[in-house]
Amino acid sequence: MPSSAGTGHLRTLFLHPPSYDGFDGGAGSRYQARREIRSFWYPTWLAQPAALVPGSRLVDAPPDGLTVEDVLPLARRYDLAVLHTSTPSFSWDVKVADALKGENPYLRLGMVGAHVAVHPEDALEASDAIEFVARSEFDFTIQEIAQGRPLPTVLGVSYRDNGCIRHTPARPPLEDMDALPFVVDVYKRDLTIEHYAIGYLLHPYVSLYTGRGCRSRCTFCLWPQTVGGHRYRTRSVGHVLEEIALARRHFPQVREVFFDDDTFTDDLPRAEAIARGLGRLGVTWSCNAKANVPYATLRILKDHGLRLLLVGYESGNQGILNNVKKGLRLDVARRFTRACRELGITIHGTFILGLPGETRETIEATIRYACELDPHTIQVSIAAPYPGTEMHREAVARGWLGGGLVDGRGLQQSALGYPHLTRTEIFDSVETFYRRFYFRPKKIFALAREMAGDRRLLARRLREGAQFVRFLTQRSP
Repeated sequence: MPSSAGTGHLRTLFLHPPSYDGFDGGAGSRYQARREIRSFWYPTWLAQPAALVPGSRLVDAPPDGLTVEDVLPLARRYDLAVLHTSTPSFSWDVKVADALKGENPYLRLGMVGAHVAVHPEDALEASDAIEFVARSEFDFTIQEIAQGRPLPTVLGVSYRDNGCIRHTPARPPLEDMDALPFVVDVYKRDLTIEHYAIGYLLHPYVSLYTGRGCRSRCTFCLWPQTVGGHRYRTRSVGHVLEEIALARRHFPQVREVFFDDDTFTDDLPRAEAIARGLGRLGVTWSCNAKANVPYATLRILKDHGLRLLLVGYESGNQGILNNVKKGLRLDVARRFTRACRELGITIHGTFILGLPGETRETIEATIRYACELDPHTIQVSIAAPYPGTEMHREAVARGWLGGGLVDGRGLQQSALGYPHLTRTEIFDSVETFYRRFYFRPKKIFALAREMAGDRRLLARRLREGAQFVRFLTQRSP
């Protein structure tokens, strides 16, 4: 089979497959479907192995508006295609795989992502077009396959062999995170960064990872339980700052950098060291954080360019937080939020309805809690029991599951239902939550005042507001 000229590697296509109209990038890669405001995250999980394979190409179809017909001709130009998939998008992604294989019968095709890491046999049985799946952390797994190594010699793969499905031993987690090349070079080569937008981040933005894994044990969280693990394995401070400096040269138009680590503040001294370096570079930045960062650290981060924290509050009921092993106390979260407000740190708060222990009363308590905390913006999700998570196993054991994670329109639906709280009630409570939070005079005035001073922001917020209203309308039966 031919290889990229002079590299000794197979000509490799990394593809985020096209999907149905309205699909967006979700949180991470192909996480779920239609959201309140259409948003696209960077395909970092594909960009990382793409950076390891010379001559490769990364195609991110949804933000580029590409259809299956648009990407089919690529099948004839490559020897190997690697598709990122997820539980909500898997059935659609299989159709794309079949179409690519039909276009080029000689194309080798594999899939990566949490879904196939948890269910490799089911994935391989879904289509003869899928030759292999790479389990768990797949960067160097894909590199070795692209180098032409036989699948039985590559750690961390499951593959079909004469009608049988075989599994090679697991690949150990990567310890030397500095061994990973920079993803911003791939962004520069293959992506249009203006196509990536998140409602609460400045536009245009760039996001990347400075480490993998999360020390928290939240039962609902997908990536630490399937791919990243519960040890926070990090790149060195210098390595991170070098990539950010490079990103500034590649993308002088970027207004904000977002660190997409599950919990960037898991290592406070390191976070402070990176912040000081970013301050010297003059970078505006944001990150994921747990609502327990001490005031002293928050002040250092703010003094060195921090603008926004993405914070998972999840619930206003302590019992529910304990049920899902959040490791967070409500009083600590309140104190953290007051500190952020005092320091001028913006918060985008996320909440989840329908977690184990949810009742009509706890939903009401969470709505009141969100209004009390009053983060700048919020996201309200329905509890999503992804395969491979402790919450999914608990839901199966207790008979709570019913239905998929998204409906035929691509809207998130409640896969969990309880004898005392139906899936319909959980679904309907999302709209109630949004309306009560955003339609308060205090919040309306605050957002209007923000827009009044920035014409570009005004245009963006009006556009997003229309999307938000349309989202609420679409959710109605």
